[in-house]
Amino acid sequence: MSGNAYQDDRGNKDVSITNPKAATGSVAPRKSGQAVKSDDDSPFLIGENMTGGYSKNGPDILHDCTIAVNPGEIAVIVGPNGAGKSTAMKAVFGMLYLRQGRVLLDGEDISDLSPQVRVQKGMGFVPQNHNIFTSMTVEENLEMGAFIRTDDYSATMEQVFDLFPILKEKRNQPAGELSGGQRQQVAVGRALMTQPKVLMLDEPTAGVSPIVMDELFDRIIEVARTGLPVLMVEQNARQALEIADRGYVLVQGANAHTGTGKELLADPEVRASFLGG
Repeated sequence: MSGNAYQDDRGNKDVSITNPKAATGSVAPRKSGQAVKSDDDSPFLIGENMTGGYSKNGPDILHDCTIAVNPGEIAVIVGPNGAGKSTAMKAVFGMLYLRQGRVLLDGEDISDLSPQVRVQKGMGFVPQNHNIFTSMTVEENLEMGAFIRTDDYSATMEQVFDLFPILKEKRNQPAGELSGGQRQQVAVGRALMTQPKVLMLDEPTAGVSPIVMDELFDRIIEVARTGLPVLMVEQNARQALEIADRGYVLVQGANAHTGTGKELLADPEVRASFLGG
């Protein structure tokens, strides 16, 4: 592959965006593809050796699957249709019945917690579909994202508007009237309103044009630069791996290939099987 479509000079490098601690200098700016290591060997978020399905007595969809992400990293889950990508994400978020394995967030075992409690613990999850309130305005959607907060969230909303300027322009417009890419920005912005410890995105560029996909990936890079871990499922594998610090290729619910984005892009087997050669 000649060059990287997602160069390190892209995006806003203001690390204070979406991360109030970054303004104190606690998180250094990162370049795209440059992982920020944690203080120990344990990933900040890990779904470890996950085996399970959608019901207690149903078939297993995941088979000894492991995915993880650290602060400042972008980790992507890719693979063919039906590989279990979104299922793995949902398992980490507590929407799957795990027969084996566990989920750890910042060292805490959260395997038995409901998705609602996981949000309170710091998980910001953006599903692929039905991820906004179409009859509400953009601003009302963002306010809904702050439902778990008891403090003044106005500064966070301004940070979201800085990240997605079009949302500030359309703040009083019903979200259902926005374009597909703008709706995705609302969905991501609403998740950021919770001030999450990790941001999880299920196919954020599904159904959008290549230009809009490019813009969304720019914003995802900016979010990761604040130090926030980003874990996402993507159908556009090549483009996602180009911005990924680590990647997981799943096949039939199991890990087939794991490595940095650059390593997976350079792997002949990955290229031939999943990237069109």
